[in-house]
Amino acid sequence: MKLSFIGFGNMAGAMAQGLIEFDCLPAQNIYASAAHFDKLEKKAATLGIHACQTNLEAAAAGDVVILAVKPYMMETVIQEIRSALVNKTVVCIAAGFTDRKLRPLLPDDCESLCVMPNTPIRVGQGILVWETGSTLSADMEAKLAELFGPIALIAPVDSKHMDIAGTIAGCSPAFAAMFIEALSDAGVKYGLQRAQALEMAARVLEGTGALFMADHSHPGVMKDSVCSPGGTTIRGVSQLEKDGFRGDIIDAVDAVMNRQ
Repeated sequence: MKLSFIGFGNMAGAMAQGLIEFDCLPAQNIYASAAHFDKLEKKAATLGIHACQTNLEAAAAGDVVILAVKPYMMETVIQEIRSALVNKTVVCIAAGFTDRKLRPLLPDDCESLCVMPNTPIRVGQGILVWETGSTLSADMEAKLAELFGPIALIAPVDSKHMDIAGTIAGCSPAFAAMFIEALSDAGVKYGLQRAQALEMAARVLEGTGALFMADHSHPGVMKDSVCSPGGTTIRGVSQLEKDGFRGDIIDAVDAVMNRQ
């Protein structure tokens, strides 16, 4: 399989790096185009992929074409490369796109799928929100699932839930990074070195997530297992409740969902 990225920003770069580092696809099978060719050349040289000077060149090279441009650019870019998309598979990673919105822009003779990845895909710990009811053949759906499965949790959702699933997967790494930073700030406040505090905070999130994935215990049960009666942890939990910690997280998601 040959894979082409139309647009090669942070998310596309994370996907490509994950695919290469986890041996999902050889670097020489990946092509990319971007608005600034000089920057693209440097990124491509680092990864060992092909840098294409035009979007049309990149689209023509791949069997699967990943549209990774900003949503407002999508219609213009597709018109530019439309002739190269015939009989190919098109994967769109732009926020706010579903198959219903994407299909009218594409040629009839191509398969399409809308997904929403997140940046941890670079290290094999990503999420790939995957719209169900796409025009993919069963064979291509299986091939793409096999391609991305080693580096991401495939999360199939219907069209009406693409926005919320994309928000949970795509935006929350920023929220999690803020939690890591805040927890490390607290560590530094009480004398820990910054690097050590950051590593500890990051491992807390990683380890807690791994615990959940191991047995799918309810998060409330996981929290209770750390809170001894009259102990230290319950004091911190009580303060978080007073400060509206849960509500703040939900408010952040509301802010994203109500962006229009």
